[in-house]
Amino acid sequence: MTELNGILNCVIKNIPQAVVEIKGSEYYPDIRGKVKFYTTRFGTVVSAEVYGLPFSYEPCASRFFGFHIHTGEKCSPVESDAFSESGSHYNPYNCEHPKHSGDLPPLLGNNGTAFQIFLTDGFSVKEVIGRTVIVHLFADDFMTQPSGNSGEKIACGVIKLTQKNCRVC
Repeated sequence: MTELNGILNCVIKNIPQAVVEIKGSEYYPDIRGKVKFYTTRFGTVVSAEVYGLPFSYEPCASRFFGFHIHTGEKCSPVESDAFSESGSHYNPYNCEHPKHSGDLPPLLGNNGTAFQIFLTDGFSVKEVIGRTVIVHLFADDFMTQPSGNSGEKIACGVIKLTQKNCRVC
């Protein structure tokens, strides 16, 4: 078995160290999902499944959505600004965008559903507990400062610790 197969086995067979329940804003109430975080010796594995994303049957419509960890600890809005308390991109080293630790690969929507698993060394699970995960309406352009021109925040969730002593893969 290759080491990457070992990582996939870790995700399949183990309880994640942290989980996020994603919920859509008042304008996107059908969005829901779960993001899971696992500690491995190679870095953090993130598994995301999101449902109810906006989609179009037009053949050239965008299917990508910005996906980030933000610094805030709440998903509640201030006045009419959805998820305004979610903060800005998680960026503990003050790097230029797109080198923020919280910059994640965009979600690829397929008829309103997205699923992805990726490995990152941008943060440990422990560093992001209590922070927010945001889904944006548009894909991150990975150029525009400071947040990639990814548009409206359409879904949010807070990263919560599941177990203190989970197995490291």
